[in-house]
Amino acid sequence: LGGCMSGNVKFNGWINDDGSENYKCRAWVNFNGTGTVAIRASGNVSSITDNGVGDYTINFTTAMVDSNYSGPVSAQRLNDKNTRGNIGSQATYAANKTTSAYRLQATDSGFNAVDPDMFDVAVFR
Repeated sequence: LGGCMSGNVKFNGWINDDGSENYKCRAWVNFNGTGTVAIRASGNVSSITDNGVGDYTINFTTAMVDSNYSGPVSAQRLNDKNTRGNIGSQATYAANKTTSAYRLQATDSGFNAVDPDMFDVAVFR
């Protein structure tokens, strides 16, 4: 092999030992959903749009290949004694998925919109 290499390695897909494809996380974000929305840490997320109470759009830096991705989420309210801990997964749901953005809404157990103190999202495809 001659010449210089850029140091970047690109794969079309990861393969497990048994030959099946190994899917990787394509985007992730941890953000504060109260007050001024702020990203704590992220990967492949350019910004968060606050659409109103408990309603957020996660904007991807690099678009997904389609909108058939899985986006597990976790939301917590830390300062409310009535909803301390995890907001039920049945109450945190995808409102809209596109290749460039993932819109999520969070509610309490009574399905009232709430702003979580901590919102975690991972996107797999």
